[in-house]
Amino acid sequence: MTILEIALASQIWARRHDKRPQVYDEGDGLKILLRTAFIVVGFTLLIAGLNLAAGRPQVVAQQPAPVVAGR
Repeated sequence: MTILEIALASQIWARRHDKRPQVYDEGDGLKILLRTAFIVVGFTLLIAGLNLAAGRPQVVAQQPAPVVAGR
């Protein structure tokens, strides 16, 4: 490799690994919130679907709480 090729490759590598400061505008917060909500809903549906496929749907409480049963 010539010195010119080495210098060019070095510049390309430096630009790829250069950390540019990110500028946030008003719409970015809403995008992040919507993506987070979408991921939470997606995982909830995935877990519910897997539980239904396994034949054991999730139940909040399968037996009465001890405080309620003792009264």
